[in-house]
Amino acid sequence: MSAPCGRVLVVDDEANAREALAELLSDEGYETESASDGKKALDMLEEFDPHVVVTDLKMPILDGIGLLEQGKPVAPGTVFLVMTAFGTIDTAVEAIKKGADNYLQKPLDLDALSALVARGLETANLKREAAQLREALQERFSYGRIIGGHPSMQRVMKMVAQVAKSRATVLVQGESGTGKELIAAAIHHNSGRRDGPFVRLNCAALAETLLESELFGHERGAFTGATGRRDGRFSQAHGGTLFLDEVSEISPSVQVKLLRFLQEKEFERVGGNDTIEVDVRVVAATNRDLKALVGEGGFREDLYYRLNVVQIDIPPLRERRSDISVLAHHFLEHYAEDNDRALSGFSDEALRAIVAQSWPGNVRELENAIERAVVMSEGERLEIEDFPALDAARQSTGNQSFFVPGMKLASLERIAIAETLEATRGSTREAAEMLGISRRKIQYRLKEWGVTAEQAADGALRTP
Repeated sequence: MSAPCGRVLVVDDEANAREALAELLSDEGYETESASDGKKALDMLEEFDPHVVVTDLKMPILDGIGLLEQGKPVAPGTVFLVMTAFGTIDTAVEAIKKGADNYLQKPLDLDALSALVARGLETANLKREAAQLREALQERFSYGRIIGGHPSMQRVMKMVAQVAKSRATVLVQGESGTGKELIAAAIHHNSGRRDGPFVRLNCAALAETLLESELFGHERGAFTGATGRRDGRFSQAHGGTLFLDEVSEISPSVQVKLLRFLQEKEFERVGGNDTIEVDVRVVAATNRDLKALVGEGGFREDLYYRLNVVQIDIPPLRERRSDISVLAHHFLEHYAEDNDRALSGFSDEALRAIVAQSWPGNVRELENAIERAVVMSEGERLEIEDFPALDAARQSTGNQSFFVPGMKLASLERIAIAETLEATRGSTREAAEMLGISRRKIQYRLKEWGVTAEQAADGALRTP
């Protein structure tokens, strides 16, 4: 016998009707349970987790309307079908108002019942998939998923948490690859607009005319190729957030229209006269110093202040080296699973080289390097040879980049402990294992140097 295609709970105080209906649905491949009143059905909702509830309206203790009122909040992913022997419009309307997805008249038309339950199963599955997607998005863009234990990133996450609750326009600044879009998405998905759309637009990717149309929409005939009316990104983002990446590249004429929207919350489509009002929060991002650009005359000062109600600066990866190892392990785990590879981690040499790298492309470059290494590696862990650029740098320096002839052993020891603690994110246990010395010795040296393991992980030992 094939596996049940879905779970159906039958609720009816008439035992014969209840049992016959449950048996019929069971024969069609559904897993069924039954209850004699709404109170018992409520108790079964969480444990049985039905996709569809088929319930009578007139029952003792708790009737069908009561079951709908109390059951819908408990089981939002469940479809409720009500049966009524009265067949009145008023009864059906009341049931629909209380949350019923559909209704059936008694005596039941079995073909109609079968069709409604099948349709209800599809609807329930869609509801559950949508709920899972929302949960996944919420998890993905929660503050805890923005990877970064360095104090500078902790400050960024604190700002994201504060600004997400507001309606303020936000300007995110940072080098390419630092994760500006991730920050913008985190602001949206942790705000009161989380159920609205999150719409993205790269302003540098479009010519001036196309950018204006993409932002505000256009009317038919507004320009060559405009064969019909089209809504722009502002209309698409109604009730949600519009993320404008590379906002520094917007032309002066489009800057004027964007400024007007930020001031008045209204605009016209290209080639149109009708004024359109939408409820949209703007989060802008740039990899350039926008204030300096204002000083050079390349960006409107009034628009800059409208965009920069709250400014979030994302530090480059080279300024938070203690996060490099965390990110590297995260990407290794992700891409190993994605490519069905069983990899135990990094060799000590590979991890030291990864942490020492400046990563001018920031997190995006690091992620790309880890993905390539996972795909191309033939061993059980990632070695320095799996990172061609890092391996070449190692060979060109003879792996002695920090050694100077005549350097004291004490200085070499300090450098070795410093580099390793940065690579292990301040873990004295891991550092001791990598260096082949006791954990107590590292702790003794740290006390002698007057720093904690956490401070050493943030680079405190790099200066004498």
